[in-house]
Amino acid sequence: MNEIEKRVIGKVMRRLIPFLILCYFVAYLDRVNVGFAKLHMNQALGFSEAAFGLGAGLFFIAYFLFEVPSNLFLERVGARVWIARIMISWGIVSAAFAFIPQISGATGLSNESVFYTLRLVLGACEAGFFPGIIFYLTLWFPAVYRARVISLFMLAIPISSIIGSPISGLLLNLRGFGLDGWQWLFILEALPSLLAGCAVLLYLTDFPRQAHWLKADEIAWLETVQAAEKRNKEKIEHLSLLQALTDVRILMCALVYFCLNAASYGVAFFLPTIIKGFGVSDTQTGLLAALPFIFGGVGMVLLGRHSDRTMERKGHVAVALLMAAIGIGISGLVSSPVLIMALLCFAQIGVSAVPPMFWPLPASFLTGASAAAGIAAINSLGNLSGFAGPYAMGYLKDLTGTFTTGLLLLAGCAVVGAAAVMSLRIDVRREQAAGEVALAR
Repeated sequence: MNEIEKRVIGKVMRRLIPFLILCYFVAYLDRVNVGFAKLHMNQALGFSEAAFGLGAGLFFIAYFLFEVPSNLFLERVGARVWIARIMISWGIVSAAFAFIPQISGATGLSNESVFYTLRLVLGACEAGFFPGIIFYLTLWFPAVYRARVISLFMLAIPISSIIGSPISGLLLNLRGFGLDGWQWLFILEALPSLLAGCAVLLYLTDFPRQAHWLKADEIAWLETVQAAEKRNKEKIEHLSLLQALTDVRILMCALVYFCLNAASYGVAFFLPTIIKGFGVSDTQTGLLAALPFIFGGVGMVLLGRHSDRTMERKGHVAVALLMAAIGIGISGLVSSPVLIMALLCFAQIGVSAVPPMFWPLPASFLTGASAAAGIAAINSLGNLSGFAGPYAMGYLKDLTGTFTTGLLLLAGCAVVGAAAVMSLRIDVRREQAAGEVALAR
């Protein structure tokens, strides 16, 4: 690494990554805090396990429908304005969940209908956020850094669970102004999204050439490297927007991500309920729910760095998915709370490690608008399992009375994902031609 490269990457890393981690932290917190609210909300609103699973999953239907259009708008109007719009709108909707009984009374709709509607609207509001950030990072970091950068950015997921789970457990005990703890949970955890959305407008920079915090030679170096990588990828193959959306590799990547998210969200939305079944308090549930994500955060960083050092992605992703399958599957077959927690911690290492090693794969053959649309297409199709996973878990819990069948189903999804990623055909020359190996040296 030469002096200017070290200087530029260091500045960009310090400027963008901590702030983007904060943004994704509040995004993920608002997305999954419904799992903690469920501990009291289901009884208060009269929801069955299947009804909750359906509502939790409906988020991803709207997310799917609006993902690609949202990312195309981001590419056109700029990340700063569009990401701010996303965060402010989802913060408002997330807070509205606290008032489901009041909305139901005012509209004449059932509590379930209001819950389903709000989950759909929340998905529409948040659509485009994650793939928009992934696309945004490709504008600022050369390819050789992307797995480690994405792994650092995605530390927000385990961090949101490590910090957010105990806080969510404590908020369930809060009462006041005629609102129960689950309602205060939605209100107080929505506020950071609103504040962070306003901060995005003031802090983010759309493109390197606009970065007043970089020197002229630093901007020139970064733009030169990015332009060279784009040219080298296009020499091998240039995909139009339509070709990117219909390319079989995009569909296979979407299948891998679908399988990952089925396992991830299927467990995440019901993790507080599984732990609560050990006979612990709400506060203890919050503390124990954070434990798998501590292991997941460590695994994410270590495996992401190893993937960058070896410049190998597919094998790393497959191994991580098999770890998830083993942990999730066996946890459904044992009864010891200690053993269940240990297995879920092992599984979370694999689940957390997959995304930062996975996302450089499509980025290796997509450029420009096709990258924005292609990444969004993978994310939106893959997130449909965010509907299927929780709904299947809730339905099978009502049907069988246990989580065993649901956990085995999710483990099977992870195995399918491992097989799919190994069958993915991506020319190794793409990474080499993009200058990744040379830059790493």
